[in-house]
Amino acid sequence: MPTSPAPPTVPAPPPDAPVGTLLRHWRQHRRWSQQDLAAEAEVSTRHLSCLETGRALPSREMLLRLSERLAVPLRERNRLLTAAGYAPMYRERAWGDPALQPAHAVVQQVLSAHEPFPALAVDRHWHLVALNRAASALLAGLDAHWLQPPVNVLRLSLHPQALAPRIANLPAWRTHLFERLAHQVQASGDPGLAALLHELQALPRLPDEPAAATPPAQGLPALAVPLQLHSPAGLLSFISTVTVFGTPVEVTLSELAIEAFFPADEATAAALRALADTPPPAPPGPPPG
Repeated sequence: MPTSPAPPTVPAPPPDAPVGTLLRHWRQHRRWSQQDLAAEAEVSTRHLSCLETGRALPSREMLLRLSERLAVPLRERNRLLTAAGYAPMYRERAWGDPALQPAHAVVQQVLSAHEPFPALAVDRHWHLVALNRAASALLAGLDAHWLQPPVNVLRLSLHPQALAPRIANLPAWRTHLFERLAHQVQASGDPGLAALLHELQALPRLPDEPAAATPPAQGLPALAVPLQLHSPAGLLSFISTVTVFGTPVEVTLSELAIEAFFPADEATAAALRALADTPPPAPPGPPPG
């Protein structure tokens, strides 16, 4: 395992950085020394140093090996390959591309199968890709502009004019989301995620918000930080899981995540089942006369 710490924040390399600079960036971002990475990749420290300084050009196979050891995201592996003069290896398509229709079907199947409990899918920057009917119901009553694409799920959750006033344990939930987002920033090195974290940390607090996170409500299992929402059906409490595509070789799919919310107590489960059994309101009829 790596033993040499790197600075807490490693500046992002410029867009036109050479491949050696990109390799050094990812090694330092992972807080590995040259000796650590050389041992993991089974190359000499001298050769790795030559690659980072530009005195030697890595082969395609070497780049892929180093990327694998450093857990570089697929998007950034393409950047490394391009910087070294090789063709990108991983396709990237817009979510609406017809070639991704099989993935669309899988996502929709997972979301639908999770009914009557809420679930949603997000991209790498937490923009909403899809949601099921139960998740949509929890957003009812929000001002329409919050639901105009692109919808950033974290901004929607934590903004004081959006969903934040409905979250009963807002300080604890905010802390949980910040920790998740900080972990993603560390794993991906994505400056967009870092900017989102700074933006969310700067959001104003609610006027009547407690100064610190409070323990979970009595009766909730101490398994995970719950999401507790005020709703017309009462207080709803959830714990969540995240699903990702296994062994993706396409950039967009590698960055997609499905978050499924499960009831943390029987009262929440019963309220959601009742909501699912309620028929939607009938469309308005023709005006009298």
